[in-house]
Amino acid sequence: MWLAMLHGFLLAFSLILPLGAQNIFIFIQGVQAERFIRTLPAVITAALSDTLLIGLAVEGISLILFEYPFVRHFLLIAGIVFLIRIGWSIWRNAATIRSADLHPFSSWEQISYALSVSLLNPHAIMDTVGVIGTNALSYSGNEKWGFALACAAVSWLWFFSLAFIGKSLGQASAINRLLPLINKLSALTIWLVASYLLVKLVTELA
Repeated sequence: MWLAMLHGFLLAFSLILPLGAQNIFIFIQGVQAERFIRTLPAVITAALSDTLLIGLAVEGISLILFEYPFVRHFLLIAGIVFLIRIGWSIWRNAATIRSADLHPFSSWEQISYALSVSLLNPHAIMDTVGVIGTNALSYSGNEKWGFALACAAVSWLWFFSLAFIGKSLGQASAINRLLPLINKLSALTIWLVASYLLVKLVTELA
């Protein structure tokens, strides 16, 4: 159980760490908010959206594909390749935040935008279905849901922390100095998870 939860935590953390559209939006809401509580519509919506996607990915893929070993192994291989590719992409590229993008959002605007960058974002869907869902194939029963719970917990902790950091810093430009290090650490973590999956696959095929 604890190994599954650690796996889920590391995987979800490595996937959520790069500052994509979802993270940048949450961070900006923190920067712009007069009080931290004003960021809650965006934070809670994004976290709930991630939790929904994680639950659907873990339950749906595992139920349909867990009984077919050849499909399971194919997806594990695809997941390993995908993780390596994502890691390389993150390593090469650094995200940027433009101060011109900053503008206040109402609560309903926060909710609608958070929904769009969470549920209508192909990259977010690929992360949950293509990566988290595939990694969940390594587990069943309580271990599977421990893995899913750890993944979801990362989203909640991350979005609350990101909004709080944005509120504390008070300006978007402050994060730019940390982006190269953040992205490289994220890439290394993703490659570590890919290595773990490779060892798991080789063990099953042996």
